[in-house]
Amino acid sequence: MANLQPSRRRFLGGLGAAGTAALLSGCVTSTSSGKSSSKGDVTLQSNLSAPQAKKAMEDIVAAYAKKGSGKASLNTVAAETFRTQLPTYLTSANPPDVYTWYPGSVADAYAKKNLLLDLDEVWDSSPDLKRYSKAQNKLCTSSAGKKVFVPATYYWWGMFYRKSNFAKWGIRELPKSWDDFLDLCDKLKSKGVAPIGLGAGGNTPWVASAWFDYLDIRINGAQYHRELLAGKHRFDDPEVRKVFDRWQEVHPYFDPNGTALAFQDATTALLSGKTGMMLIGTFFADSAPKSALDDIDFFRFPVIDAKVPLAEEAPVDGYFASARTGRREQVYDLMRYLATVEAQETYIKGSSGTVLPCNPDAKDAGTALVKKGRAHVESAAEITQFFNRDSSDALQPTADTALTKFLAKPKSIDSILTDWQRDAEKIWNA
Repeated sequence: MANLQPSRRRFLGGLGAAGTAALLSGCVTSTSSGKSSSKGDVTLQSNLSAPQAKKAMEDIVAAYAKKGSGKASLNTVAAETFRTQLPTYLTSANPPDVYTWYPGSVADAYAKKNLLLDLDEVWDSSPDLKRYSKAQNKLCTSSAGKKVFVPATYYWWGMFYRKSNFAKWGIRELPKSWDDFLDLCDKLKSKGVAPIGLGAGGNTPWVASAWFDYLDIRINGAQYHRELLAGKHRFDDPEVRKVFDRWQEVHPYFDPNGTALAFQDATTALLSGKTGMMLIGTFFADSAPKSALDDIDFFRFPVIDAKVPLAEEAPVDGYFASARTGRREQVYDLMRYLATVEAQETYIKGSSGTVLPCNPDAKDAGTALVKKGRAHVESAAEITQFFNRDSSDALQPTADTALTKFLAKPKSIDSILTDWQRDAEKIWNA
């Protein structure tokens, strides 16, 4: 498939991350063997378990019920439990109807097994979806020309910090280059602060993949990165070794507890000033007190090679449905609602408000942070999703294992990459 490169402004109109061929491959269709039924509420299985995000989803379900066309029963599951149980949900005899999840290659694995519902009727009958950009249409269209996903929001990753802490530590200039970044780390360390929080412990080891993603797209570029995750390059290639050469330079500045704390606890450490900054997506704000949101800011992951076009991680979130649903018409109705301005603005108001709506007519929170986030995404030459979204849920554990080992024993990188390639080949060849 063609590698679509959307205009930056169209991205902000709801494009999400349609700049990657890998992402488009995720919207693969399947046919439904379920029979429509008028009995019972649509079940909506949600991984948005942070308190603010959960409340926002509850608000959406309540608003949908008020419309009178149908009802949904929300079942919120701890995010990491949801991630590991999703294949079981989709293959069960009586699966939940609708799921919060991702487009991209991560959806491709499920769609190829005929587990996702064809949503063409939703896109054809929804006035809202007809206003979504051409790139959004392509984002959720399979190679067979069918729709399987309804996008709702997108967000960005960056180096987040607390403004009041940086002011207290005398940080007046934000780094742009890698050398600037290392200088900032030195200054923070001199203040007795662990410069970089991580949050790759507990049940969130995948957070470390952001460091791999960003180092790779800064050194080798977004195209190489996507090809690597698709198995077209090797994890033990010299290009990948360059990624870890740079990571070793910054490794001493990581919080020693980085692989012991989940990102929610790492968020607490960041806000309390125990760590200086953290590479994370805006979803972390749902684990932060609302009173702290105005004090949170971010800067772009530093440039390493000025010749490499700047790519940014800006993942899209939304919904797909089970091909085995027995409530197809009700699912269609809910999906049409989830694409509306009302649904997306309801979510933004109820959550931390740090996501951007995919509906081109929906308003974001309008805060200084969100405005800066829009500009950040708009200035990107290319967009990537995240490791598992640009590869698959099945490949993510290989990254978790490799990167956890590297963080513990950075000098063992050669054997770690050899093992990573071996484990990845098992997934690619399965």
